[in-house]
Amino acid sequence: MVKAALLDTLWTRMSERGDFPMLAQSLRSTVTAMNNDELDFSGLVQIVLSDFALTQKVLRLANSAMYMAFGGNITTVSRALMVLGMDAVGHLVVGLKIVDYFHQSAPRRIDAKLELNRTILSGAVARKLTQQADRRAGEEAVVCTLMRQVGKLLVVFYLDAEWDQIRRLAETGMIENDACVTVLGVTFEEIGNEAANRWRLPDAIKAGMGQYDPLGDQPREVQWLRAITSYSTEVANALMEKGTDEEREAAIAKLADHYSLALNADPEQLVNMSLAIAREEADNGVMREITELRADADAMARVARSPEAQIRAGVADLRALPPDSALAPALSMASETVLGSLGFTRTVVLVKHPSGKFKAKLGFGPGVESALPTLSFNAAFEPDVFHLAIANSVGIFIENAHDPKMRSRLPLWFRHAFGDARSFVLLPVTLEDHSTVALLYGDWSNVEPRKITQPEMAALNELARELGRFFMHAPSGALETL
Repeated sequence: MVKAALLDTLWTRMSERGDFPMLAQSLRSTVTAMNNDELDFSGLVQIVLSDFALTQKVLRLANSAMYMAFGGNITTVSRALMVLGMDAVGHLVVGLKIVDYFHQSAPRRIDAKLELNRTILSGAVARKLTQQADRRAGEEAVVCTLMRQVGKLLVVFYLDAEWDQIRRLAETGMIENDACVTVLGVTFEEIGNEAANRWRLPDAIKAGMGQYDPLGDQPREVQWLRAITSYSTEVANALMEKGTDEEREAAIAKLADHYSLALNADPEQLVNMSLAIAREEADNGVMREITELRADADAMARVARSPEAQIRAGVADLRALPPDSALAPALSMASETVLGSLGFTRTVVLVKHPSGKFKAKLGFGPGVESALPTLSFNAAFEPDVFHLAIANSVGIFIENAHDPKMRSRLPLWFRHAFGDARSFVLLPVTLEDHSTVALLYGDWSNVEPRKITQPEMAALNELARELGRFFMHAPSGALETL
């Protein structure tokens, strides 16, 4: 149930961007064209021709050294299809569409760009590794390799706050996939499989996305695809690791020894091929951009901003929005700022409706999505901390929510939903007449809590005040539809 709810939420967020449904439809159309035996490949030709950049990439591949034996100087997509084959071009289109989509959707965050480049690098390894294989199988292996990482990419691109929590857990030594389960309740692989299902990718792709197991009983073709995807993914990870060239080469040599039998390749040749890709990309490609991005990230780390500075940066982002901006994005921006700046476990925004009831409308963190319908209270006074907060003009910080005296001031609906909260903050969002229209909540539960300093609280109060102006300009009926 939790898994289904999380995946539905993820797909809703992607659809809200507008271009994601177009990607899904494009992939489905491509797969349909590949599988339609009665089609004289005009459908696939049309899909390629509808995208100028895609057309150039298909023609460039058809004229590459791999296919020179088929005549060279190919100038039409139809001829490229005849040379490369329907399946090869179809898989090429799927792979390019996925990569191009994430390129166009890439947020400004360095970690998102690094993860995308890691994926592209793994695809480059897979393509190089299979260039002597059957054309269809080679492009199929590339798609499997790209799809192997799509689950992680979707989290990085669309679940910013949750990804930040996963990274923090990974920094403590937890395996990244385990951290994903802790935060989201699902693995990256499960999210990727869901994407493959919703995009209606062929069964061969879905099977090839899996982890290679030398003792597995899958068909030989599936084992080969999994070996390609696993080796390519792990080589990309090794190439991106910080360290000396010698350390990276040693790591790749170990991988080559492990996978050489499954790939039917000489370990030394695998190592040389992998390092050659790194050199090619370092001159003018993905590895060069990775190096530059990492330098930027290191520079940012050296001047890492304090929580107070991060909150004030969020205030500046809100202030930069036009006053007539939609309310929902402003609430989301404020909530993410509170979550990320202080490393909270969860945040929730409760909005006052015309009925006089405060209802949770959005939030971030583990278990929040399923808890939202249960988080509400009437504005009429009750002797608890939430009513104290909405009567205040500034935020309040509860340092020990488990103290017996404090627990008696926590409403039952809150204890049922967030009984594990150890410390939390409540920030009233008010209008010029001092009436409270919303409440920002953030807590620490599965991390060690700390005190919120006076400068940090001052910045949080400023954030809440800035958020108030979006309520003043919200159109009539906006609160009911939030």
